[in-house]
Amino acid sequence: MWFTLNLVPLAAIVSLCWTATRYEATPAILRRSTKLFLQILFFMAVIMAVLAFLSRGL
Repeated sequence: MWFTLNLVPLAAIVSLCWTATRYEATPAILRRSTKLFLQILFFMAVIMAVLAFLSRGL
């Protein structure tokens, strides 16, 4: 699964770009971006777990 190697950098880039469009101060950008990055990773893990659970009998 080569695409999983790209998920972490992609989540980091998306969170930084999204947060930078909302805030101007660097500390606020970094703080909010870290929070969004962790939320993205958490929800991707939840979705992956749900899909693995649903496909366990296939």
